[in-house]
Amino acid sequence: MLQRIGVWAFIVGVILAALLPMFTELAVWPTSLLIVLGLVIGFLNIAAADTQTFLLAALALVIVSGFSSTSGLITQVGQIGPVLGRVFGGILLLVVPATIIVALRSIYTVAHKRG
Repeated sequence: MLQRIGVWAFIVGVILAALLPMFTELAVWPTSLLIVLGLVIGFLNIAAADTQTFLLAALALVIVSGFSSTSGLITQVGQIGPVLGRVFGGILLLVVPATIIVALRSIYTVAHKRG
């Protein structure tokens, strides 16, 4: 049951992270919703066996999204540039909380094995 909730949190989160910023600046409630969905994804979706793959993919996504939205290059793509920047920001709001949870769980596992 919890795994199904995690899968739906991922699907809804990706759709919202991609669509909401296309139409408007993210307000408090969509931002909070994306962060909560990211936390749910981190807690429920990522198994211990998938931690390394997830963290590598999330790292690449966070670096590319963060660079694209802060470098100013994306805003030079005409009228779609600011929209893409907001979409990347929405994706960051979803992925970063999940990444933090998975990374902390991984660090705890490594420290627990050593101690």
